[in-house]
Amino acid sequence: MSDPAPEASAQAALEFVEEGQTLGLGTGRAAEAFVRALGERVAGGLRVRGVPTSERTEALARDLQIPLITLAAAGRLDVTFDGADEVDPNLDVIKGYGGALVREKVVAASSDRLVILVGAEKLVPHLGARGRLPVEVIPFAESLARARLAEFGCPAERRSDSGGAPFMTDNGNLVLDAQVSAIANPGDLDARILAIPGVLGTGLFVGMASAVIVQDGEAVDVRKREGV
Repeated sequence: MSDPAPEASAQAALEFVEEGQTLGLGTGRAAEAFVRALGERVAGGLRVRGVPTSERTEALARDLQIPLITLAAAGRLDVTFDGADEVDPNLDVIKGYGGALVREKVVAASSDRLVILVGAEKLVPHLGARGRLPVEVIPFAESLARARLAEFGCPAERRSDSGGAPFMTDNGNLVLDAQVSAIANPGDLDARILAIPGVLGTGLFVGMASAVIVQDGEAVDVRKREGV
């Protein structure tokens, strides 16, 4: 059975958008649904600007005539909208199955708020439940990163594209998919992996999401982090 189309969560996410804002535009199925919904609002006269997190999202936004701006020119963003691969009860998430994790994290960190859109199937009792943590690494550092990850108990394999060639991010780097189980302290694991020379980022987004929009069928539940 396929996951429900994410249009309902995309429409709910539009409630976070205000006239004149600069928005981070995420990558992946749920994020693209939001970009399409945003494009309809822009066609109706809404004035916003977007900073895409991937070349794929950039192409979609341009097709929809959403005005784009570079992150350098934008400075601080108002809200970033993105999907996730896992969401735990603390609203911490794992991202990166689509391979845009570092750009997504940079844009999210440049934003006042991060709003995550997911289907209910992405909710997990603890991060690591799906057994996979993406790590972006420069090619020269692959062997070192894989050795250190194995020492951490997270053996990793280089991700390949559909043709069997190494998957390359928009930054020109590799993605290692590390094997994980229940991650007891996501922030600690993130810091340990980031300390490996040549690692640019992990899929752990800890303490970053302001709100998570969960779609279950056509029903939508908006969960906000305490104090936000």
